[in-house]
Amino acid sequence: MHSELHLPPPPPELLQLSQQLGEKIIKTIDRYGPMPFDQYMQMALYEPGLGYYVNGLHKLGQHGDFVTAPEQGSLFASALVRQIDELFTAAAPTNNPWVILELGAGTGVLARDILTRLKQSSTAYWILEPSASLREIQYHTLSEAGLTERVVWLSEPPTEPFGGVVIGNEVIDALPTKRWRLDSEGVSELAVGLADNPSDNPFRWVSTPAPPRLDQAVSSLIDRLPSPLPMGYESECLIDLEPWLKAVTEHLQSGAVLLIDYGYNEQTYYHPERSEGTLVCHYRHRAHFDPFVWPGLTDISSFVDFSALSRAASDFERIDFATQAEFVLAHGLHHEVANIEDDSLRLKTMGELKRLVLPGEMGEKFKIMGLTRGAMPQMTGFSGSIE
Repeated sequence: MHSELHLPPPPPELLQLSQQLGEKIIKTIDRYGPMPFDQYMQMALYEPGLGYYVNGLHKLGQHGDFVTAPEQGSLFASALVRQIDELFTAAAPTNNPWVILELGAGTGVLARDILTRLKQSSTAYWILEPSASLREIQYHTLSEAGLTERVVWLSEPPTEPFGGVVIGNEVIDALPTKRWRLDSEGVSELAVGLADNPSDNPFRWVSTPAPPRLDQAVSSLIDRLPSPLPMGYESECLIDLEPWLKAVTEHLQSGAVLLIDYGYNEQTYYHPERSEGTLVCHYRHRAHFDPFVWPGLTDISSFVDFSALSRAASDFERIDFATQAEFVLAHGLHHEVANIEDDSLRLKTMGELKRLVLPGEMGEKFKIMGLTRGAMPQMTGFSGSIE
């Protein structure tokens, strides 16, 4: 199966899990017809007990399917801590201590590194994590560092007013997305249907009429672009980005939101030459572009349209933007590395810094959007806007 991708096959017990999820998706398509891709992505990633992020398999980090910036080392956390300390020092009220809320904490490494570096040692750390299996991993990571007493796990966004900093590191790219295509009749939705030869791959792309919200979103997008898109152009669209952002931040009374992810502004994202979209999958540190490979065992994501994110954040007082390289260097991490006295440690940390900031590594691919609410100071790590 999928031999053309040259991916190592999963062991039998994991293949069985993927087949269980695949059969569940097949039954849903059999009953209701072609499945919108965002529904397929929702099931592939989050279906209870079977989805990629909730089936109890440890897929993050060096031994998983991909590595995030916090797992490269502690420098990225150091940059975030400097930004958080700056905000807390300038604006946090003494009679109502702020908190840090992390949206989906992965292995817990970023939470651990932030908590061990914060100047305010009494700061509470909330983790919004619906996955029970990831909670266990996070608890283990934080327990080894003696930090669990400072952490509160949430299964839903806060419902009471709070102040502080919300962090979302590589969260938006994993939100289930719509896929669409321009054809002779206008905007079509790319959905998931059943293949003619299911022994090779049970799923295939099918074109269906775009629902009104998707049609309106894509039509408005096309009107904003400086160049027309060619016939057959395919891409993605997060039509529920604004309600998602509101759900996780509406009770933040004062403070900031730091959203880190890979992506582009709108004009770059929907460039006429990027005609097949930005959908990307990861399996055992191999990137590929077939989201139908072993559902439940393969990560599926799409790049973030930061212009859309900026529009979704219209109720914030200030919207700032930086590449990851700009953010890390603005906080002086290169000076910190240069001052390390131990030669071997300095060389190792310099390698980490290069991975974070070089254009060919993560420096330009990853961006950070900073949103502030209330009387917040200009944040050091940001120098401009998305456009």
